[in-house]
Parts: sequence; structure tokens; C-alpha cells
Amino acid sequence: MTAENELEHLNIEAFQHDLVDWYQNNQRELPWRKTKNPYYIWVSEIMLQQTRVDTVIPYFNYFIEQFPTPEDLALADEEEVLKAWEGLGYYSRVRNLQTAVKEVVESYGGEVPKDRAEFRALKGVGPYTSGAVMSIAFDQPEPAVDGNVMRVFSRLLHIEDDIMQAKTKTKFEKVIAQVIEGAPPSDFNQAIMELGALICTPKSPGCLLCPVQAYCQARELGVQEELPVKKKKKEPTRKRIAVLAVQDKEQRWFVRKRPASGLLAGLWEFPQVELEREEEADKALAKMLNDQHAIQAEVEAYLGEVEHVFSHLIWEMEVYTGRVDEKLSSTEMGKWVTDQEAKELAYPVSHQKILKRLEE
Repeated sequence: MTAENELEHLNIEAFQHDLVDWYQNNQRELPWRKTKNPYYIWVSEIMLQQTRVDTVIPYFNYFIEQFPTPEDLALADEEEVLKAWEGLGYYSRVRNLQTAVKEVVESYGGEVPKDRAEFRALKGVGPYTSGAVMSIAFDQPEPAVDGNVMRVFSRLLHIEDDIMQAKTKTKFEKVIAQVIEGAPPSDFNQAIMELGALICTPKSPGCLLCPVQAYCQARELGVQEELPVKKKKKEPTRKRIAVLAVQDKEQRWFVRKRPASGLLAGLWEFPQVELEREEEADKALAKMLNDQHAIQAEVEAYLGEVEHVFSHLIWEMEVYTGRVDEKLSSTEMGKWVTDQEAKELAYPVSHQKILKRLEE
């Protein structure tokens, strides 16, 4: 089915008017909406991927305070950048952002390129980020299609294709490219995002409050809560993990940095090891510390459980404390840090929780 078929029952001009008018009168006050600075808008869009708006606001304000220009971010130490991002998760996002910003500084004099192809070629910039920045910062009529936008349009146009499939996203991009023509691009795309966030929500959409309910085919058919069609992901794999927070005689903690690539790359952690279902945690931890770090530690007490949920994986973490009866030196594999020094490092959320428990 072509985009023309999908849109044959939609009065595009009237829909644009009602949607944008509602947005201009009802939009939330968000810090990245107070500017047309493409760097700020870019940062906000990267942060908002897979993260709630309320969570992002303080992170955005702090990040921009720390790195107010592309040059500041490009020149910053990665450790400092990761610390500013700590708690937002999906750390590859900020690594890619810093890499891309370095290219902006080196190749474009610190000016975010307004050419779509040039911006799209930067590290970590996908179709959605490109569409959002091009439309919001530069008022270019580019679609910005993510899960929220597909939900709104699947109901509006009664599209029953599985939104988890790439070809469905391509279809929505073609459809929305036509619907955005002639509308103010910045307001239009932000209005769709706002509608999805506040009214056309995943469950129990507020149809009676919707400014474009008159155009919604799913509401007319009474199937708005059945859309979008979204095939269930397979259940995440569960892994049993043992973690050891170990101190030396100087009461310093031993922490190590995760590899530069892969899961949670470059973040700090207390030593941990994956366990078999029936394996004894204390023995596995002592062996791991000795084999990997030449540390002979006594595992002393069980601190509790921490769960870390990834999109495809769940770590069921059993946390222990331990001690070594000597003062040890840091190595390339890890370092001994005081309580204050420990707080200055960037950790995955699970190890931030462990650090808080240790403080308590």
C-alpha cells in the first residue's frame, strides 16, 4: 500500500492546523525548547532516546552547563563525559555523540551542519535524530519517526503493520514526509511527539482530550487501544552474577574499568563474575580476584541483591563485601580508591546502587 493510499481519508491541511494550534497553546516548558541551538537540540534528542522526559531535564541542564559548546564536549576527557551521563544508561549514545561532535569541530568549525546528508553521516546519527534536529533546529520538513510517532500515526491512519519491523518504519517515514509538507516543521514534529507523550499514550489514550480526534480512523472504528501492532520481544536472558566490594587495610575499595568495547564499555565496577546456577559465590569471587588481579581476599559478608535490567539481559547480582589484610598498589587492571575517590568515577546503575549501600 502506498503513502497516497494511507492518506486518502486525511484532510492534511486541516489536520496540520488543529495539531499545531493545540501544540502552540499547550506545549510543556522544556529547557531544549527555549533555544534553536542545534547542538543543544541534538544533545536533548540523544538523551531522550529510551529515557523519560522528567528524567532527562536535570541531566540536560547539567550536561549543557558542563559542556556548553561543541568545542567543550570535543575536548573533554571521556571519564568526565561518562560521569555527566551516569544514570542515563545506554552509554554508547554519549560516546557516539562525543565522537560526532569532535568531527563537527574538526570538519565544520564547531557548527552543526544543516545539510541533512552531512549531519546524517556523523557517528550515531540515525534517521530519527537527523529528522528531529533538521526540523526543530533548522525548520527543514524532515520526518522524525520513533516509536511514539508510529503509535500516533498507526491510530490516526489505522495502520496495522508491526512497528517492530524496519519496513514499517520506512512506510511511516514516507507517510509523514507527505503530512509535514506545508506545516511549520519544528512545531509539527514536536506536536506529534507531545501528542504521543501526553494524550495518545501507549495504554488508555485520552481520546476525549485529543485535538485531532476527528481525523483518527482507529477511534472511529473503536480499535485505538489495539494499536500499534507490536510483536513481543523474546524474554531477556537471566544471568547470575556475584560482585565483591573488597577493602584493603587502608579501607580503600578495589574497582576496575570495564573493557573499551562491549556492554557498559569503559565504566568502573566492583569486581564481578558470572556464576553457574549452583556455584558458590564466595569461592568463585575469591578465585576470580586471585586469577585476574593477584589479590588474595577473604569474602566476609553478604550485602544483598541488586538487579540490572538490559533490553536483552537481566543480571541477578549477589553482592558481598570482603577484605585483604595489606595495603596493595593499583595496577593497569584496577585501582584502590578512597570513599571520596570512588564517588568521582562513572559506574553502571547497578554499581551506583552498590556504592550507596556501602555508604549506608
